Amino acid sequence: MEIQQDLSKFIYLDNAATTYPKPKEVLQQALDFFASYGVNPGRSGFDLCVYAGEMVHKTRKELAEFFGGSNPDYLTFAYNASDALNIIIQGILRDGDHAISTTVEHNSVIRPLNHLREEKGVEVDYVPVGEDFQVDPQEIASRFRDNTRLVIVNHGSNVIGAIQPVAKIGALCRERGVYFAIDTAQTAGVIPIDVEAMNVDALAFTGHKSLLGPTGIGGVWVREGIDIRATRAGGTGVRSAYPMHLDEFPYRLEVGTCNLFGIAALHYAQEYIAERGLDNIHKHEMELFRRLYEGISEIEGVTIYGPATAEGRLPVLSFNVVNREATDVGTLLDVEYDIATRTGLHCAPLIHEQLGTGKHGSVRMSIGPMNEMKDVEAGIAAIAEIARDALD
Repeated sequence: MEIQQDLSKFIYLDNAATTYPKPKEVLQQALDFFASYGVNPGRSGFDLCVYAGEMVHKTRKELAEFFGGSNPDYLTFAYNASDALNIIIQGILRDGDHAISTTVEHNSVIRPLNHLREEKGVEVDYVPVGEDFQVDPQEIASRFRDNTRLVIVNHGSNVIGAIQPVAKIGALCRERGVYFAIDTAQTAGVIPIDVEAMNVDALAFTGHKSLLGPTGIGGVWVREGIDIRATRAGGTGVRSAYPMHLDEFPYRLEVGTCNLFGIAALHYAQEYIAERGLDNIHKHEMELFRRLYEGISEIEGVTIYGPATAEGRLPVLSFNVVNREATDVGTLLDVEYDIATRTGLHCAPLIHEQLGTGKHGSVRMSIGPMNEMKDVEAGIAAIAEIARDALD
């Protein structure tokens, strides 16, 4: 299929969906590795297979340490954050349990919880964010019951950009003996994450966003000793005569052949992030975001949703233009200005309901590591013109 769009003029402001473009050196290194060692890791004893297995283990170790963990066996790979969250939610919750979550959650959390409510009698509370767009940890604690087994929170919202006080929430969960899980789809590779300091018991991540890998790779980190069962069964490459799926990690939460190319890409992306520095990447993104927020907020007829400061938030900006549907604004940005954004409910209906945008959603611009100031200025100028025309 031939792309008709002139990519030299294309401006990408949809990094909360996936970072684009990916670093060329990361993709090339992963491709070179896969071309040379793209066999089935852990299934045989020949040299290529062993080397491929070493890459998988090395990447487990790197990511476990990246998230503040230690034992690499407790870092398991999945398809993406949605897959990882299903593994956590379905693996921890039992019939009749109670779970607590929030209104900033993605459908990757909401839908699995709702299915368990319908099919297994799991009770679920969704705690709203306050005026500061954060969930009050004490409000979560007030929902604890005798059968509360899991609290699961979106670390950073893909709609309003607010970063939640997960360390405080985790501390309250630890005191109560309740498992605490976080969704890091928007924060992994953007801000530091330390599962020990944050009192986290389980963490879901995706590789294709700010971890700068390809689509189709993500994973789960769990604390040793967490009672999480396997929800799938299949091949592991070891102990093949055993009739049931293996209990030991990492096999407990993995089935079948892994995404070796995706795992290798995450390894080389970890090198890329380390060389540039996570703090430096974040500083670059937030400098662009501050200008984006400043410019959009000064446009007459535009309503912005989320914290009114760049502190404690991600480089994600959601807004609406007066007299214009969000989808129409997105179409204009694409067709008239060659600017890619995201419109609608962003797979997060509860926060849109709380914002009062539940019917049509909003327009979202999100900054990534490859954006430049000219991209931001183009986005501001385009919205200024669209808003001016809407007011005429």
